[in-house]
Amino acid sequence: MAQQGIAVQPLFTRTFALLSASHFLHALSFHLFLHLPGFFSSIGAGELDIGVLAGVASAAAILARPAIGRVMDERGRRPIVWLGGFLGILACLAYLTIGELGVFVYLVRIVHGLSEAMLFASLFAFAADIVPASRRIEGIGLFGVSGMLPMALSGALGDFILARTSYGALFATAAGASVIATLLSIPLREPPRAEGERPRGLAAALFDRSLVALWAGGLCFATAIGSYFGFLKTFVLERPVGQLGTFFAAYSLIAVALRVLFGTVPERVGPKRVLAGALTSLIVGLSVLAIASHPAHLLAAGLLCGLGHGWAFPILLGLVISRARATERGAALAIYTALFDAGVLLGGPLFGAIIEAFSYRTMFLSAAALVAVGIAILKWGDIAPLRDSPALV
Repeated sequence: MAQQGIAVQPLFTRTFALLSASHFLHALSFHLFLHLPGFFSSIGAGELDIGVLAGVASAAAILARPAIGRVMDERGRRPIVWLGGFLGILACLAYLTIGELGVFVYLVRIVHGLSEAMLFASLFAFAADIVPASRRIEGIGLFGVSGMLPMALSGALGDFILARTSYGALFATAAGASVIATLLSIPLREPPRAEGERPRGLAAALFDRSLVALWAGGLCFATAIGSYFGFLKTFVLERPVGQLGTFFAAYSLIAVALRVLFGTVPERVGPKRVLAGALTSLIVGLSVLAIASHPAHLLAAGLLCGLGHGWAFPILLGLVISRARATERGAALAIYTALFDAGVLLGGPLFGAIIEAFSYRTMFLSAAALVAVGIAILKWGDIAPLRDSPALV
């Protein structure tokens, strides 16, 4: 019966393709800002300033999550997708006017953070609604490919643009990608909403016993990956270890390969087993970054970290969707995506301060230790039963 269900509910529908195309371009725009620390450095920002600017965007995103979750559960996904796209375009264009550190920079970061929060939550909630429940981790992982591929392209594309023109051209390219992505989202049809109990709100989902360990372990993961999303640009500018694009090309391509070629493995082997292996790979990758002194080290670290992210993100997300009430899926997705903003908010200033007080090496090793804490939480702290997914073995 399960195989028949899969046959009549394919993953690759017209809506899935349209949603993936919009996600691809929004992610392309967003990941071009991996080079943003270099821009901030060029206008006089230090490592701590860069961390704070990253944290401001994340704080805005976190504060917006309750409203985002409520609107998605009560009125649907499309209004949030559209508004998030508009704010993204506005933010990308606003960077073109920045010439020095000041209040305006923080305002732009707030708008960009709001856009990221809306798009990240609504696009993945949309995807979770349209993939078959029996193939949830696989489907979410494949949808996530449309967000991982741009990471490879954006790192290399950003290096190409900056080697020939300026940050202004980078921001204009990001704005153009956001415009097309928003236009592609207009024809999306709202997925049917689940019937049942009235949504209890974001706070209830946050303290749901079956989800608490996922929030805690996910936060450790999200904070740790912020170490290279936030500071790899300045790390490679300071040391002759290669280019940003090399790391993120390897990172995203290995993640894509895992999801496309081995997407069914977590549900066949057991999500928690695969998750532990993925997070261990991330620890090793961060440790390699800590001792990196050659381009080959940067490439190896990208492969190891990408392997970790490639499976950890969709497995955690799939488990969240399986445990959350169907009528509160929007709130649960808002919390899950907020973990990555909270990771930047916590990790940005923290990792920036560690770099200034000690070194990049200490910073990357601290991030690796944090992932180890996350593994412990998910292994020994996750005692709640699942509602509708395979056993967490």
